[in-house]
Amino acid sequence: MNSEPETTHRSTAWLPRLLDISVTLSSVLFWLIVLYWARTQGMSRVKYGVIFIGAILTVYAMDQSRQALEEGDRLDAAVLLPASIVLITASVYFALNFERVYVHQQGYALDHEYMLARLIIVSILYLTWREFGNLFLGLVGGVIIYGMFGDLAPGILNHGGMTELTLLQSLVTDLYGFYGSLTQLTAAWIAPFLLYAGLLFAYGAFDLILRVAIESANYIRSGVAQTAVLASTVIGSINGSYTANAAMTGSFTIPTMKDSGMASHRAAAIEAVASTSGQVLPPVMGASAFVMASYLGVAYLNIVVAGLIPAAILVASVGIAVHYTAISDASTQEMDFDEFFDERMTNREKLVEAVRFGIPFLVLIYLLGVVQYTVMTSALWTIVAMITTGVFFPVGQRLYDGSASDAVELLMQLLNELLTQLWNTIRGFRRGAIILAPIAIILAAVNGVVDIFSVTGVPNKIALLLIDLSGGVLLFAVLLAMLVSILMGIGMPTVAAYVIVAILIAPTLISDFNIPEITAHYTVFYAAILAGITPPVATAAVVTAGIAEANFWRVCGAAIKIAAPLFVLPIAFVYNPALVSMSFGLATVIAGALVLLGAIAMIYGLNYPFKMRAGRRLALRLGLTVLGTIVMVYPGRFVKLAGITLFAGVFVIEKVMVRDRNLPFLKGVGQ
Repeated sequence: MNSEPETTHRSTAWLPRLLDISVTLSSVLFWLIVLYWARTQGMSRVKYGVIFIGAILTVYAMDQSRQALEEGDRLDAAVLLPASIVLITASVYFALNFERVYVHQQGYALDHEYMLARLIIVSILYLTWREFGNLFLGLVGGVIIYGMFGDLAPGILNHGGMTELTLLQSLVTDLYGFYGSLTQLTAAWIAPFLLYAGLLFAYGAFDLILRVAIESANYIRSGVAQTAVLASTVIGSINGSYTANAAMTGSFTIPTMKDSGMASHRAAAIEAVASTSGQVLPPVMGASAFVMASYLGVAYLNIVVAGLIPAAILVASVGIAVHYTAISDASTQEMDFDEFFDERMTNREKLVEAVRFGIPFLVLIYLLGVVQYTVMTSALWTIVAMITTGVFFPVGQRLYDGSASDAVELLMQLLNELLTQLWNTIRGFRRGAIILAPIAIILAAVNGVVDIFSVTGVPNKIALLLIDLSGGVLLFAVLLAMLVSILMGIGMPTVAAYVIVAILIAPTLISDFNIPEITAHYTVFYAAILAGITPPVATAAVVTAGIAEANFWRVCGAAIKIAAPLFVLPIAFVYNPALVSMSFGLATVIAGALVLLGAIAMIYGLNYPFKMRAGRRLALRLGLTVLGTIVMVYPGRFVKLAGITLFAGVFVIEKVMVRDRNLPFLKGVGQ
């Protein structure tokens, strides 16, 4: 009776396998197109952006269809393929007719092009819903509806409305909107760096990081938790989504922390904070660094330099908070190396691997910072260096080991190693394309949102509303800007959240409150990522709570305690503008050190396991939190130094009271 379904399954089992091979081949072809354009720039950036969308969606459609078929969801594949085919066909059509469409037909289009534009909008809406859910669909769809029916909006948000044809031209046929500056920026700047990330994964860079972290756990009291932070922040800074990062790294860091004896909600909170805070770490900053450089019209390296001190404050304060959180539990905080890896690396092998991955990074720093090549050219040669060291270092190491008994055997070993690393390169190409595809989709959709905002004048309306609500008071304006940024960042990838707040909020802080451009952009950027751990949505906490099987609200509470300085840093940027400076100097270092000490006071008050009565403990926690906030935000150095002195006194007195003079972090020291 079951022979027919079994036969049907066998007859279609080849399809996922064929799609799997197609994903790999199309990924390689896609990156060849990207690298060729980065090297030659033989066509206009607009035309390249159009081709880029079609090429990356080819990879996306095949990969997602393969997954749907493997999971037995044929309906998903049946809807996905037509939507993707529409966008791929549109890219081919606009590329072949680029001169006519982009140069000669600005402001109008042919009837079949308008019909194609309608299908493109529907397809973009479907793909954004499929990849990012109802919330983002509501945003994009709501903005499109607002663009058409803005004449019905109340009060300050009212505008004249857009006709259907104007909307279609704006979003599609004029090759702005979905194919506009953000898509072009993704194609030219962001894409090569995500290929670099894919190669790092494929060659084992993150395995090396995990090895180092596991071994360091033998020397640090909070070793397991710090390993989770290290892995999550490094990977999170590249992949551009705190939610995706929480799911990916949390799948192994949370069970490890729980196995060491840590409470479920604390393990989930640490992962949520690490995944969220990783989004602001230079040099990639979840791909937002490139967009910020484009918006501000400055060199990409300047954005990285401006973000160094804030990132250092964040990493240090989170690391200390995680340490105190970890030692609050009766956990062993030790990791079993054998659970992760079959064999240990020798010191020489570690050194070789460090050089293998260090050379491409030094190439990137040299080309960007010293000779000041463009981002595209720097990324191109970094990728070339990564492929060269990634492939040939293991071959050279195999040759150096010389374990073969004769020349033929050695030659076969070298050939096998070469083929293995070439296959890893192809895997890196594939992984880079798969990581890039959702970002390309979301930025195309956001590009359309930004275009409608520009046509309808929404940023100016938001500015007036913000000024009106704040009463012209800077502190109220910053707090309102943070609130709006958090709301805008809910459920979004990092770069998409930044784009929206950079368009809607930052200009008001710059023009009406005289906040420096770089400070305003960093303020709203840091605020936007807080959506990952801010209830009631807190998408990163939702994911980690599910993995840890912990109570969501307890996870949020623990995450806020750990990441408390992150909620204060955006305000500190405004009142201490030297913190975020593109000209790194002594003033920046001093400002950063003082703010860091304030952050440590806050972290100590909220997370240290004080041994005293509940009433005193609560009063001390509250007092240190307020003190740390004042030190972080208040611009005057005298007040900062006074607050730091007071904290130092409390710290020393508490140590004497409980007779615990152990040095923090280190095991066994002082005992």
